[in-house]
Amino acid sequence: MGTCNFKANTGLDCPGCGMQRAIVELLKGNIWESIQLYPGLIPIIFTFGLLFSHLIFNFKNGAKYLKLSFISTSAIIVISYLIKIITQYRIQFH
Repeated sequence: MGTCNFKANTGLDCPGCGMQRAIVELLKGNIWESIQLYPGLIPIIFTFGLLFSHLIFNFKNGAKYLKLSFISTSAIIVISYLIKIITQYRIQFH
C-alpha cells in the first residue's frame, strides 16, 4: 500500500488515510471493517454511482440529489476525520 506523505511529515492522519485499507476490506466482503477504517468510502461509491447514473439517464431531479449526496458525503468525511484527529490527539498527549 502507498504511504501517506502528510502522515509522514506531521504524524497525523490525512482526511484520506484508511481509504486504501477500507477498499481492500470492502473487496473482501468485510463491510463493517471497511466502514470502521474509512466511513466515507461507501457514501463516495454511492455518490459516484449516482453521478454516472445521472449522466447516462439524465434524471429529472438528478442534480439536486447529487448535490445532497455530495454534501452528505463531505460531512461524513469531515466529521469522521475530526473525530479521528481528536482521539489521536488525546492518545498522543495523555
